[in-house]
Amino acid sequence: MTFDVRILAIILAFWTLAFAPEAEAQNRLGNTELNVPATLVAESQEAQAGQSVTLAFVMEPKPTWHGYWENPGDAGIGMSFNWTLPAGVTAEPAQFQVPDTLLISGIMNYVYKGDYAVLVNLVLADDVPLGSLPISVKSEWLSCTDEICVPEQDELSITLRVVGEDAAIKLNERFNGFRAALPRPLGSDASFSVNDDIFRLSVPLPADVEIDDAYFFIKEDGIIDYAAPQKFNRDGDRVILETGARGDALESIEGILKVGDHKGFLFTASKGDVEMSGLPLVNSKAIDGGSGAQSNASLLFLALGGAILGGLLLNLMPCVFPILSLKAISLAKAGGNESVVRRDALAYTAGVVMVATTLGAVLLGLRASGAAVGWAFQLQDPRIIFILLALVTAIGLNLAGLFELPNVNFGNKLAQKDGAAGSFWTGALAAFVATPCTGPFMAAALGA
Repeated sequence: MTFDVRILAIILAFWTLAFAPEAEAQNRLGNTELNVPATLVAESQEAQAGQSVTLAFVMEPKPTWHGYWENPGDAGIGMSFNWTLPAGVTAEPAQFQVPDTLLISGIMNYVYKGDYAVLVNLVLADDVPLGSLPISVKSEWLSCTDEICVPEQDELSITLRVVGEDAAIKLNERFNGFRAALPRPLGSDASFSVNDDIFRLSVPLPADVEIDDAYFFIKEDGIIDYAAPQKFNRDGDRVILETGARGDALESIEGILKVGDHKGFLFTASKGDVEMSGLPLVNSKAIDGGSGAQSNASLLFLALGGAILGGLLLNLMPCVFPILSLKAISLAKAGGNESVVRRDALAYTAGVVMVATTLGAVLLGLRASGAAVGWAFQLQDPRIIFILLALVTAIGLNLAGLFELPNVNFGNKLAQKDGAAGSFWTGALAAFVATPCTGPFMAAALGA
């Protein structure tokens, strides 16, 4: 009886570790323990019926951490909002400041490297009564360093006061700085074209507007290759961009043309004919606006080199090395027959490639369906962590002799088959068992 109570205590402790942090975060306002803490600030504590008031999510990343623009690029997750508003109050779409670029192993991210603010206008109907106006919102975002990412959330609230039309309203001067970092609307529409794998964009911009480190941030996904070099030409009162394309399914796109540090123009572009004309911008820089372009060849060699080194070291890991003995035994059974050894080696390789390709296809399928999944994404879910903790506890109790489980030898029976079939399933088993393992040099290969 005493032993059962201890087991129950262990399980309850695991449950607390898995679920308590999330519950705690949901009940706290302005959680400063987050890696990118958010504070909800109003431009004015007073609001008038029939008018609007601006709120700001002031984001202050801790050192080495960053947040993401509304389109995060190749990786990341944009910020989301779930409002609880009084009757007669509506929230307009969020306004994001001009972001920065962050290129890691060929993966382009659209990020904010320092403090930033996300602005939201609340519009009050004409019949909103005078008095207290409670506002609350549950927001979720992704916080990352160059090595790890952590999904974060917080519930923020603020109480405004609805006053009469003759009342004086005092504005928070900080919002002048917040708005200065927002992209300015461009008066004229731009045009874009997609031909084969080339995306071109023509943006009307007066010739006297200075441009420093030009870059185009697109809001829609699936149109351009984020990591491809961006080449800019200037032809009179137009700026023309050429970069890699991913698709042409849209007739209209939105984006920001960055022309300087936290300076840019917001515009809409319609599909049309665009030719690359004019002269190259002298100060335009490819990909990340400063760290230099990485050619496709260098990225390819980086990926292959990381994969080879990582694969060699991975064979020595405890979760892989014992599996290799199965292959060694099967080769020894060949008795030195070169043709048999070559056949079995090819079959073994085919099994490894099949499992890796299948797992990759499943991951890509989940991402194509809209799920925000990536490497080890399931380990960011507290429910999965709890299940794994419970499984490890059960295995430990099994090894301690509390209970016995029957052997599962389905994979072993397949691997023990003779000939090419046995070698194929040995490779498949080795790849599947080694999937949770990782090692040095593999991050660059996986990223690429």
